[in-house]
Amino acid sequence: MVEFDSAFIQAIEHRPKPRCIEAQNIPLIDLSPLNSAADPDSVSALAAEIGRACRDWGFFQVINHGVPPECREKVESASRKFFALPKSEKMKVSRDAANPFGYYDGEHTKNVRDWKEVFDFAVENPIVFPVWNERGDLELRKLVNKWPQFFPKLRFVEACEEHAAEMEKLVVKLLELVALSLGLPKDRFNVFFKDQTSRVRLNHYPACPAPHLALGLGRHKDTGVLTILAQDDVPGLEVKRKTDGEWILVNPTPRAYIINVGDILQVWSNDEYESVEHRVIVNEEKERFSIPYFFYPAHYTLVEPLIEMISEDNPAKFKGYNWGEFRATRNRGNFGKLDADNIQISHFRI
Repeated sequence: MVEFDSAFIQAIEHRPKPRCIEAQNIPLIDLSPLNSAADPDSVSALAAEIGRACRDWGFFQVINHGVPPECREKVESASRKFFALPKSEKMKVSRDAANPFGYYDGEHTKNVRDWKEVFDFAVENPIVFPVWNERGDLELRKLVNKWPQFFPKLRFVEACEEHAAEMEKLVVKLLELVALSLGLPKDRFNVFFKDQTSRVRLNHYPACPAPHLALGLGRHKDTGVLTILAQDDVPGLEVKRKTDGEWILVNPTPRAYIINVGDILQVWSNDEYESVEHRVIVNEEKERFSIPYFFYPAHYTLVEPLIEMISEDNPAKFKGYNWGEFRATRNRGNFGKLDADNIQISHFRI
């Protein structure tokens, strides 16, 4: 269980809490046309539906996605068992400045801790990724996942790796549809993922004695391409609605996955699709679990608007940036709990 001191309680009393619209649902999209010999018109209609959701909301849900229910059940069970371990056991696999993978007992934003604990692991293990060293230089390192040893290792690792493999299958389908929705060849994005740096996070939001004063996770945008979220039946995710800026509490849909546009897709599409702010609220009586899959390209990827998305009437809106350096800088800022705002794609806006 996460433990917070009186200083934290005092800090969150001053955290602003914008009002939220009661639970509603973001667009719900049926992917069943992809699970059979669908005709081209059905696929085009599906791509257009996803395009509208990306443009209007930056979020949508998918059903009939082809992910086996037992796969999700196994990783959800593994997550609950891990977070039920004694704090001393979880700390044995805690993340550090040299390796962003492992356990952490709450994110920080300007020294205010969010009401959560997490466990991160890389989809590719080991993974080669840039890290800022003690001398202040960026260097490539081979990083490995820190798997817990307290309960049978194999079942936990298998559940996590099987889930990651299914998420990769799903995200490939989704990215092809996104490409088609932008008028691009369906395999347009494939070149960026030969050496993907994707990760998975297990989230645990404990019941909170003062939910009106705390957030499970503060407002933010995701830095990657697409995020696929599995959440339990306890509402908590809030999305900032583009039309009016109101916070919308998303109702859980059984067996659905929630998809959102990340910063990289916003840049690639040259602002055609936007990465939207979201946050997580906490519950006074119930704990909540969720599992996001963050789809990231190779560390050496230069992220910039695709040439097909640029024209004389629609010039590039972002300068290019190196993904590995960008993410390493975010990791350093997250671990260091810096007072300064972390690096954002807005820093590269032209």
